[in-house]
Amino acid sequence: MARLVILSGPSCVGKSPLLRALQRFHPNLAQQLRPLVLYNDRAPRPGEVDGVAYHFRPRAFIEDLRQRPGHIVLPVRRDLQALELAQVTGWLEQGLDPFFEGNPYIASALMQAPELADVPRVGCFLSPVSLEELRFLRSEPGADVRKLVTDVMRRKLLRRTQKQKGVLSAPDLEDIEARCGAAYDELAYAPAFDYVLPNHDGEDSENWDAFYYPLGDARKCLLDFAAILAGEEPRWAEKWPAETQS
Repeated sequence: MARLVILSGPSCVGKSPLLRALQRFHPNLAQQLRPLVLYNDRAPRPGEVDGVAYHFRPRAFIEDLRQRPGHIVLPVRRDLQALELAQVTGWLEQGLDPFFEGNPYIASALMQAPELADVPRVGCFLSPVSLEELRFLRSEPGADVRKLVTDVMRRKLLRRTQKQKGVLSAPDLEDIEARCGAAYDELAYAPAFDYVLPNHDGEDSENWDAFYYPLGDARKCLLDFAAILAGEEPRWAEKWPAETQS
């Protein structure tokens, strides 16, 4: 039966390379997924194609979508994004799995949308830390968990953006700070997902494709995500209780 598939997590945590790895090693599962294309008011990154990565539109255009029924419109870090819910129902009617890959804000709104209350779904959240690590860090006297998560994601975002653009501009650095600064708060969304996939191999990691086969956490996330899509029980995925929101 077709269902809504949601893959979310902080910026640069590894969602995009996980999807590419799925397409490469499990094409039969990947071909069932039909990406939901959001509206976004930011400029395209190198390699992004309008209508594929996002529908890139002026902010005023996206603001106007608030007045149209059947749209989710939300600020996402420094961007304004929107999603037309008819995309979800359209793919379901064709027996295919509508697939959202992106930020926790839109993902959470999708899971709570009254129009989709009866739609079967499965949600996976990629986290840069495991539940055990998070609990350990919070128990350590003097440990600043927010700062640590911010620092971890800053390194990943810097490496990713340098690969994409080379020399970074002031706006690039501001964007990185907005994204890494939001990462810790975005972990609060994890308990709402069916599965949490701990992943230390972000989008900057060589473990995704430098050695042909994914290695480390990249491999575990791929195997778990493929198992979930196949209706099997994952080996390493976690379920975060509501207490992790504190």
